[in-house]
Amino acid sequence: MFSRRNFLAATAATALPLPALARKKDPAPFDPTPQEVRIRKDFAPGQILVLPRSYYLYFVTDKRKAMRYGVGVGKAGLEFTGKAVIERKKEWPTWRPTDEMIERDPRAYAKFVDNEYIQPGGPDNPLGARALYLFQNGIDTYFRIHGTNQPQTIGHSVSNGCIRMLNEHVMDLYERVPLGTVVTVL
Repeated sequence: MFSRRNFLAATAATALPLPALARKKDPAPFDPTPQEVRIRKDFAPGQILVLPRSYYLYFVTDKRKAMRYGVGVGKAGLEFTGKAVIERKKEWPTWRPTDEMIERDPRAYAKFVDNEYIQPGGPDNPLGARALYLFQNGIDTYFRIHGTNQPQTIGHSVSNGCIRMLNEHVMDLYERVPLGTVVTVL
């Protein structure tokens, strides 16, 4: 027997398509464009927060506000985590891969094998237009927040541990952050 209760239940089920009931909000697509966003209140203005899994760096500008930039981060096993302080800043920095990088991939770094060559700053330099040097307890970590000559790597885990930004974005961040800025990478 078809009761009023069965009729109402059947009508309600067909009135709302089932996928609409189960649909979750899709996450926003990755957008490396700098933009002001809201942030949790437990981060003080002047700090930098990096969330490698989402490929974003946040420079906290005010209570619950931050500038968000898209970044590229370290490959699995090479990423930096923890707290550091920016103790050096450099425009068009020079670069030399670490001994560990050369040992891991001597073909990629052939021009650095068995010599002291340092690549001058400029558009072909992997550190790009600016570099912010991360230190812990006064000791250089050899990790950097820097520009890149490979913009296609933003939004990916491909570096040897550094945090990469598009050159125009790192230039903007460089002007905003003073020496002594605390950087937290989760």
